[in-house]
Amino acid sequence: MKIKAANAVARILKAEGIPWVSCYPTNHVNNALGEEGVPMLMMGEERFAVAVADAFSRVTSGKQIGVCTVMANLNAAGLQMAYGAIAQAWEDSSPLLVITEGVSRGAHRHTHYDMAEAMKSVTKWVGEIDRAELVPEYVRRAFTHLRSGRPGPVLLIVPRDLGEYEEDEHPYTPVKGWRSGPDPDDVKAAVKTLLAAKDPLLYVGEGVLYADATSELVQFAELAQVPVLTTLKGKSAFPENHPLSVGIRGSLAEHFLRKADVLFSIGSSLFPNRFSHAIPDPSKKTIVQCTVDMLDINRSYETRHAVIGDARLTLQALIEEFSKRTGGVRKNAGLIAEIRREKDAFLAKFRPWLESSETPINPYRVLGDLMRVLDPKNSFVTADSGNTRDQTSTVYESQIPRGFLGWGNVSTLGFSLAGAIGAKLAYPNRQVVHVTGDAGVCYMMGNFEAVARYKLGITTLHINNGGYSGYGPGFWGAGHDPYTWRVSDHGSACMASMAKAVGFHAEDVTQPSEIIPALERALDENAKGRPAFLEFMASHHPVHGGWVRPA
Repeated sequence: MKIKAANAVARILKAEGIPWVSCYPTNHVNNALGEEGVPMLMMGEERFAVAVADAFSRVTSGKQIGVCTVMANLNAAGLQMAYGAIAQAWEDSSPLLVITEGVSRGAHRHTHYDMAEAMKSVTKWVGEIDRAELVPEYVRRAFTHLRSGRPGPVLLIVPRDLGEYEEDEHPYTPVKGWRSGPDPDDVKAAVKTLLAAKDPLLYVGEGVLYADATSELVQFAELAQVPVLTTLKGKSAFPENHPLSVGIRGSLAEHFLRKADVLFSIGSSLFPNRFSHAIPDPSKKTIVQCTVDMLDINRSYETRHAVIGDARLTLQALIEEFSKRTGGVRKNAGLIAEIRREKDAFLAKFRPWLESSETPINPYRVLGDLMRVLDPKNSFVTADSGNTRDQTSTVYESQIPRGFLGWGNVSTLGFSLAGAIGAKLAYPNRQVVHVTGDAGVCYMMGNFEAVARYKLGITTLHINNGGYSGYGPGFWGAGHDPYTWRVSDHGSACMASMAKAVGFHAEDVTQPSEIIPALERALDENAKGRPAFLEFMASHHPVHGGWVRPA
């Protein structure tokens, strides 16, 4: 039976278990999705349609692939607008499928813009389909890239005039994805190095989450009795209420990062970007790097020992080898006591702010009360770029895998709302909250209506300090951006009123004593399928606990 190329794409997505496709505004594949019964979520602009699909892939750690469509053809404005969101997925290694409309055969001479070439720098693979019968082959290659190796976005370009092909002659079988295991000799060398270490540290990245290896990580950490530091993207891969957890940043993390003589990395590129630690005194440390991508080895630092393979298969091999050599867990009471002591000192600095009764509200008080209200075993939190990311990621205690979504190598504003949408669609029974600031809300504004339209029960916490990122005089010394920091003013622009106008439950919160009741009301509304927006009149409060940088 003959089938149109676009309809074939839609049927294949169904066969691959894709539950919905986010979109904006038009694409001929959308019509095929509708004809084939694939649900679509219409967002408010292209970048956000990509971000929601990206977030869905992230929060499910690639178990479900987020898919989106954007407009292109000779009018490639949609794909051009989406570029920033695709670039963020590329920088953060998220397995996202973007589908756009290609230029019709013979019409390339009418445009200066080469879509495939333009997107190669921010995608793992670009598939430009030029014959209808190649649809199964190209989609199969796309899902092979999406489910194997280092995650990353894929772009499929589907022209409108491909026509039809015989479906029976070109059948499609869903792609399972492939994992590779480590070299046993590399595992032995890594374990030998770990056993010889005086002060080892496990440095854990998001690769552990994508490999579904969080239980193996706990087992290995307890077996080896080694403190665990996670990256921002790896936050939630290891329970932060565990006695071996040293968090992601701040004095606790820095103490063990500087002290380590062996840095044993699992699932991390070790890139020292703006939102991760540089390794202090790397020449004085032995670096063991366990990663799925061999191109990470010897890239930022000298790798003394490398273990190449899927994080779960690697951890299983490490556990087996470590157990053979040691006979089982060797409790290190001194280490546990040291972590507890350092953690108490770390929290002692933050506790006055987490419990502060000052007005305007201290932003840490909002986070402290949030942790008192949410169910740590059945919730999801993420925070936008800027101060909200830095403050939330430092003090929020994540106890379950993907109970927190850290992101931000590119750090595009507004992504926290997409993260919350992706989480609610993936985990409909969880409490879902995202924290953002004034600039972040402005980026999200056009998409709040979609959240209300689809009755997504999520809560937005807006830390309103009257400025973009709060870079005012006295914030970073004499003032980081003294002429541009003050932008918004609650008296002239009430964001809660805006959210209420499109269907949100919305409140202004001015007193610390009102925070918990407001949070409880918001979550009650969420349970009814209504989103909530809480706007907190907050103070300018510095970020504490930065990323370690070279001296």
